[in-house]
Amino acid sequence: MYICVCRGVTHHMVDDAVAGGARTSREVAAACGAGADCGRCRRTVQAIIAAASAGAEVQAANVVATLVTSRVRHRREAAGT
Repeated sequence: MYICVCRGVTHHMVDDAVAGGARTSREVAAACGAGADCGRCRRTVQAIIAAASAGAEVQAANVVATLVTSRVRHRREAAGT
């Protein structure tokens, strides 16, 4: 899907910019051009950045939860319960 029609930037291109380290709409604009012209797509770009950021936090929380569960299971097995 096109995010920025001025520059012909797709959702995948914005995702790649964010995955490459862009954390603001200006950084995304510098990386792929989205939001550099008229600005109508900036809210969408900001939403993609926020979603990626939230996804990383959820992923980190899932990793921590998995580690805690694994440790609890290991301790129970070691204790024989």
